[in-house]
Amino acid sequence: MKIRKAVFPVAGLGTRFLPATKAQPKEMLPLVDKPIIQYSVEEAAAAGITQMIMVTGKGKRAIEDHFDSAYELEEVLRSKNKDDLLRQVEDISRLGKFIYVRQQQPPLGLGHAVLMAREIIGDDAYFAVFYPDDVMNCPTPCIGQMMEIFAQNNGGIIAVKETDEEGQKRYGIAAVEPTDNPRLFKITDVVEKPGPENAPSNLAIMGRLILPKEIFDELEGAKAGIGGEIQLTDSIRSLIKKMPFYAYKFEGEALDAGEILGYLESTVKLAIKRKDIGEQFRNLLRQILDKNSEG
Repeated sequence: MKIRKAVFPVAGLGTRFLPATKAQPKEMLPLVDKPIIQYSVEEAAAAGITQMIMVTGKGKRAIEDHFDSAYELEEVLRSKNKDDLLRQVEDISRLGKFIYVRQQQPPLGLGHAVLMAREIIGDDAYFAVFYPDDVMNCPTPCIGQMMEIFAQNNGGIIAVKETDEEGQKRYGIAAVEPTDNPRLFKITDVVEKPGPENAPSNLAIMGRLILPKEIFDELEGAKAGIGGEIQLTDSIRSLIKKMPFYAYKFEGEALDAGEILGYLESTVKLAIKRKDIGEQFRNLLRQILDKNSEG
């Protein structure tokens, strides 16, 4: 069974990045030289996903424009023989088929955003969900790793990482049982931001999920949870009682570009990783740190 479709909830207001996000989507803020959302779309495309479903909201037009063809820009680059830049620009619109669904304002939560994609998912038994704020810095695409696990264990798959007490306050946490695979766990429960005193484990839910279409029935009947929003975690928790779900401890790291310090960390780590500027940027950081320590 192949995963063909991915849902990207991008209707949020981006209040953590105000005033930068007053007139532009948070998902379009650059990490080095690509917008945040492009990293997730590239990951999906690299794993063979072909349909990218963007659940958008008011003021998100820039996302649509970014993944559309830019004929005037392409013609200028072509006329100036800037072939490398031309290829980069053209490749963006070739990453997949892009479908846009408008979520009503104000946004009613992550669960509601996923529900908006129900008709487009259609009869597909399973689909992927990407949280664009989580930029996966992995040797093999995170969702690709999960799809390999899915092929061997039909059921919902949720990416997890080990976290500390602070993370147990910030993330959904999975209660699990071990399997024969040290990276794979059977999920028995999930709890949204329980805090260390109530956390059932140290495995935090990250922004990559493979979900069964049955999740839509749960979301349809869901009541507002934390913050007055429809929480995806609550519906997953309900569905776990009816069908198998697994937690997969992926190889690599999750960069949290959804808050300011995490965004800065993501920028630094991705820049250092670049072959063209990595060494120069590393040296620049050393110079800045040395100068500040002297001062």
